[in-house]
Amino acid sequence: MYKTIYIPVDNSDHSNTAVDVGVQMAKIFGSKIVGSHVYAAKMHDKRFKQMEAGLPEEYHDEKELDRQRQIHDSLITRGLQIITDSYLDYVDKKCTEANLPVERRSLEGRNWKVLAEDINTNGYDLVIMGALGVGAVKDSVIGSNTERVIRRVRNSDMLIIKNTQPITGGKIVVAVDGSPYSFGGLMTGLALGKAFNMPVEAISAFDPYFHYAAFHSISGVLNEEAGKVFRFKEQEKLHEEIIDSGLAKIYQSHLDISREIAQAEQTDIKTTLLDGKAFEKIIQYVRKDVPALLIVGRIGVHSDEDMDVGSNTENLLRIAPCNVLISNRKYVPPIDTQAEYTIAWTEEALRRMEKIPVFARGVAKTAIHRYAIEKGHTIISNTVVDAAVGHILPKGAMDAMRALGGSLEAAGIDRDKMQADDAVAQDLMGSTLSGMMTQVVEEKPKPSGTTQAYLDRMSQNYFVCDGCGYIGKGDTPVKCPVCGAEGARFKQVDKSIFDAAAKAEGALETDLAYDDVPMQWTKDAKEAIRAVPAGFQRRRAKAKIEKSARKLGMTTITLEYAAPMIKEAAAEDYQPIFANKGAGTSAEAEATLAAVNGDTNGHGNHENGNGHQNGSSQGETSPYTWTAEAQARLDRAPEGFMRDCTKALIIKHAEKIGVTHITLDVANEGIEQAKGYMAEAMKTGNLKDMIANLTGTEKKG
Repeated sequence: MYKTIYIPVDNSDHSNTAVDVGVQMAKIFGSKIVGSHVYAAKMHDKRFKQMEAGLPEEYHDEKELDRQRQIHDSLITRGLQIITDSYLDYVDKKCTEANLPVERRSLEGRNWKVLAEDINTNGYDLVIMGALGVGAVKDSVIGSNTERVIRRVRNSDMLIIKNTQPITGGKIVVAVDGSPYSFGGLMTGLALGKAFNMPVEAISAFDPYFHYAAFHSISGVLNEEAGKVFRFKEQEKLHEEIIDSGLAKIYQSHLDISREIAQAEQTDIKTTLLDGKAFEKIIQYVRKDVPALLIVGRIGVHSDEDMDVGSNTENLLRIAPCNVLISNRKYVPPIDTQAEYTIAWTEEALRRMEKIPVFARGVAKTAIHRYAIEKGHTIISNTVVDAAVGHILPKGAMDAMRALGGSLEAAGIDRDKMQADDAVAQDLMGSTLSGMMTQVVEEKPKPSGTTQAYLDRMSQNYFVCDGCGYIGKGDTPVKCPVCGAEGARFKQVDKSIFDAAAKAEGALETDLAYDDVPMQWTKDAKEAIRAVPAGFQRRRAKAKIEKSARKLGMTTITLEYAAPMIKEAAAEDYQPIFANKGAGTSAEAEATLAAVNGDTNGHGNHENGNGHQNGSSQGETSPYTWTAEAQARLDRAPEGFMRDCTKALIIKHAEKIGVTHITLDVANEGIEQAKGYMAEAMKTGNLKDMIANLTGTEKKG
């Protein structure tokens, strides 16, 4: 696969590992190694001339000064050449031991500039560079020379060594976004997986939450007239019912295509669809189970070809805890990238769809396809179209679309000739669908505080696909329209759990969303979200919680529901947040979220780079020991929140009676106290008393 492997060296730990990895790969692929080092003799000569004025007076004689220049030039040039030779000797030795062909390149000039020129001129197949060089310090993330070379190389794959251990074992993770560069990276990953006998995973991330957070920000600065033009209610409806699940289907199709590519290469891969900001979700994924190698495309599907490196790739390169391969290889799969539906249409249904303007027809057909797959229909008739439209859009939406078509004709626009990629069509698309929904929504009187349509949706049954998270409504789904999972993998959402939690958590506070839908937050949930740093992080976390709840037909946010998302949002900076009260947290927020996370010291337990749990920031070990009988008694408590609370109360009881060895008797006494606390908390609907007793924090308010 790689005929030539180019390795710039500087005798740093990362550079030496790059040589070892290069030799390892060259033995497998039969590659030639090219080792290089750049020295900057001219730069030293220039520096010496700049310092001449500061030399002692006896060196200011012209002849003496000329002699010193010659001595310096000879010593520096020769010295740098000797250093370069010694660096390349290491490459030579490793290649000789492995019986590999090797070429030495000793270059003079500005390091990154000369390297980039050499790589682009000679077109090496693979470049392996250390993430850090000899100038690295404690807080270094990526070396300046490495970063500058990456930005200037367009035709060679770039393998950046971030770990100083050889690549043995582990797995290869490929981030796929549908771009030719990401599919090229997948092809490389499959070849490397075969060569190193390592499993390959493909992951893809889409962001259904960005618009919700952005619209909240936009709505606050628009005047009333501008707000009417933007039509937030209809925008949110469009996203919830069509765009978000459409995005999920698109990115799932990237993974489906990835699997077909792998199978064509006589192998198979694991695929995972992630929802959230791509960089953030990929980082979280590779931190949980650190791979040997992460492969990303140089630029993504939305980048211009002349971009040096995509923003997601740049961020992953800096922060990923593993080696990163940046793919400059392009590959376009010989597979139809559109989702394939094994569904037939009746002639009547097709004729009905032809009445929809061309620029809106694709969206409508896709939505009906998705509905038919979910409900198990194999033939789309007029009846199915009626049911799909009623499921997706308010009553009368199709009439509004036909009315729009008449308006276009009256304006002299031939709707049948309009194409989806016309600039005019794209401009009209958003306003058309929003206007269509506005017309439909305005046909019905709206109850105070929310829309009737939203209340109707809340009364439906909701089902979540355990394969990709797609949410179906109404009858039990037969098949997932996103990942193809069978209906048995859908789990019905039991909203009564969250209703009960809302009653137990006490007072409710109401916020009005940007589209005028009231969202209620329990006081506990409001307190807990303050564990997320104020600003864009908290706004985004709040948007994700509210949007995901709304997709499930919920308008009340409880701590029971929000805690996992709050914990995830706060995980990156969890310990610093609680160490710094100025970060916008409160003692109540700390106690509430800490209790949910099962930690009574105010420190969240989060995973280290190997997927193992870390304790508090001080790395403290518990002073308490448990007998087997006591531990078995604790394990009988329901796993999760209840068990964590019970454990904390047992420890509190042990502390009170002055023992550190917890026996069955001590555990039973603590559990009896826990039962009392929890019963009282559920009876009064006030969890603050329980948490105050649990954590030892003073109850406020």
